[in-house]
Amino acid sequence: MQTEKEDEDDASCEEYVARSDFTGSGTDQLSFSRGDRLLVHAKPSSEWWWAELQGVIGYVPAGYLSQDAAGEEEEDPSIEDPWQDEEYFGNYGTLRLHLEMLSDKSRTEAYRQVILRNSASLSSKRVMDLGCGTGIISLFCAQLARPSMVYAVEASSMAEYTRQLVKQNGCDEVVTVLQGRAEEIELPEQVDVLVSEWMGNCLLFEFMVESVLLARDRWLRDGGTMWPSSAALTLVPCQADSYYAEKMAFWERPYGLDFTPLQPLAQQEFFTKPKFSHIIDPCDCLAAPCDVISLDMYTLQVGDLEQMKGQFHFCVEKSAVFHGFTAWFTVCFKSLEAGGATVELNTGPNSGPTHWKQTLFMLDRPVSVCAGDSISGTIVLQRNPVWRRHMTVTLHWTIKGSTDNPDNAQAGTKSFPMWR
Repeated sequence: MQTEKEDEDDASCEEYVARSDFTGSGTDQLSFSRGDRLLVHAKPSSEWWWAELQGVIGYVPAGYLSQDAAGEEEEDPSIEDPWQDEEYFGNYGTLRLHLEMLSDKSRTEAYRQVILRNSASLSSKRVMDLGCGTGIISLFCAQLARPSMVYAVEASSMAEYTRQLVKQNGCDEVVTVLQGRAEEIELPEQVDVLVSEWMGNCLLFEFMVESVLLARDRWLRDGGTMWPSSAALTLVPCQADSYYAEKMAFWERPYGLDFTPLQPLAQQEFFTKPKFSHIIDPCDCLAAPCDVISLDMYTLQVGDLEQMKGQFHFCVEKSAVFHGFTAWFTVCFKSLEAGGATVELNTGPNSGPTHWKQTLFMLDRPVSVCAGDSISGTIVLQRNPVWRRHMTVTLHWTIKGSTDNPDNAQAGTKSFPMWR
């Protein structure tokens, strides 16, 4: 028989419906499937709520749930813009992001070098610069190579200023600025070269790459060139002593007091999502990095973006504390000329710094490893089924001890939403 107190507790709960699947990464997180109905008991933060499913209580990511009023059908995701265009293109309509990107010399110089080294072959080509922003790549083309035409496509309000910049720099006879989404714009002809700076954190975040693929299929002529031509996501196991000390170890004895009860909350708040803009010291890499996902921009299909899976196997090179994994990416631009050199943009720790920096995925608990141990497993990039610019990165790993350390064997799994 339900007590009066239990009636009061139930009355204070709210029922929500899961909008997508979620795999909890710890004992205090709930796993659920799309369509499950959860009772939310408390909302301690905007990102993580305390909820119940089939009698089990734990933390759940708030962005995966939607409220379902009694007697009504589940919320239709189409009511809201799954691409979040207003927010996304609104950000690119301001100078803050463009200042960050233009100030990134490694990024911007890589594109300039591609055009400079291929200037002779570009002189008679038709080029599409997709997501042109302020038009820097289009201006490079016009001034360094003089192609027959450059179509600079930009969906945000920055396009109005790009037209001014093109005219101000005397390139308006070559560069035509078109404002609109790649899926909607119309060109008078197909192009020979499709160039775009579409990469996001962990390579795919924001999924601008989908627009590039759609433009490729629609506007790139047979035998045309894609810049970048290929891309790869790189992963490495790492130590992160300073970050762990700052966010987790701090709570052990601050000011001589025991604050360890806050450590589970700290783990939820700081280690559940990846740390963007991480800068890893090469000395913190515990093994040789390896490419886990490779993209061929000529054959990649939009459907492939829904889930990408890669494998890794690392041999630990030194005894250390294994705190997590760090990821970065590399893109390559093939030459238009036979035998010409390929230009590479590498966002890793052994190359020039970029505004992307690296992405850190922290384990829930650090693990001591020894030289000769192996760390193997898989990485899965799962696109969010509702919020199309977001994804979840899931890491599965197994540690096997070396012959000198045979007892160091364990396995783990953790999912990181980026951002919903």
